[in-house]
Amino acid sequence: MKAALYKLFIELTNGPISSAAIRIFANSNISRLFIKSYAAVYKINLDEMVEDIHSYPNLHSFFTRKLKEEARLIDMSADSVASPVDGVIEDAGNVTANKEIIVKGKTYSISEMLGGTLRAEKYGGGTYIIIYLSPSHYHRIHSPISGKVTDSYSLGRKSFPVNRLGLKFGDSVLAKNFRVITEIDSPKTTVAMVKVGAMFINSVIVTNSKREWEKGEEAAYFSFGSTVVLLFQKGAFVPNDVVKSCGEIRMGDALGRLTGGKGQ
Repeated sequence: MKAALYKLFIELTNGPISSAAIRIFANSNISRLFIKSYAAVYKINLDEMVEDIHSYPNLHSFFTRKLKEEARLIDMSADSVASPVDGVIEDAGNVTANKEIIVKGKTYSISEMLGGTLRAEKYGGGTYIIIYLSPSHYHRIHSPISGKVTDSYSLGRKSFPVNRLGLKFGDSVLAKNFRVITEIDSPKTTVAMVKVGAMFINSVIVTNSKREWEKGEEAAYFSFGSTVVLLFQKGAFVPNDVVKSCGEIRMGDALGRLTGGKGQ
């Protein structure tokens, strides 16, 4: 019953009119009046921002704020995987041989998430990490490893909530929401980074079109809080204790280490 009511409410409110209204407001001059209260409610660290809080023309520009270079330290160990975002490790585990993951009791198809059986094949038996970004987090997305961008594409149309309620009651939100997928190839392995749009706002804005990315380099940003899913090939990644304990993470912090494998 709870799941049915949740789905009904989201379907009724997550339409083109409501989405457009939120987007228009967030980009309007009047939304600027809400920036200080938003920062106070979500306890935003103003000292780490590049710009002064009074310089942002609207809420959208504040959501997508940049940080000072020294605000985040990138773990540059040769075999480390750095968190691409600030957020909370919502879940982590193994991809089944059938290319599925089980999150909050719900089964997600990696084939559906990536848009095809062949695309998902290399991640069977591998590892996944789900990082959730709340409205309080820094919204820019960075490369988790150094390597060559071998593929980048988008899928899906609408976006539903990707918070804990969304994962519990939603309809395969990680595999059906609007999402931008990037595959990065390194000498050790290939990593898929799935940037999943959140409720109302599909917007995942790609800011880096280069074919070679350095670890920690900015790649994109979310217009609102959302989720990143990282997929690793079988035998190619060992998570650290922060991932295993599903703790808070900051962009640049190590998630674990690459061991090579290329799907072995």
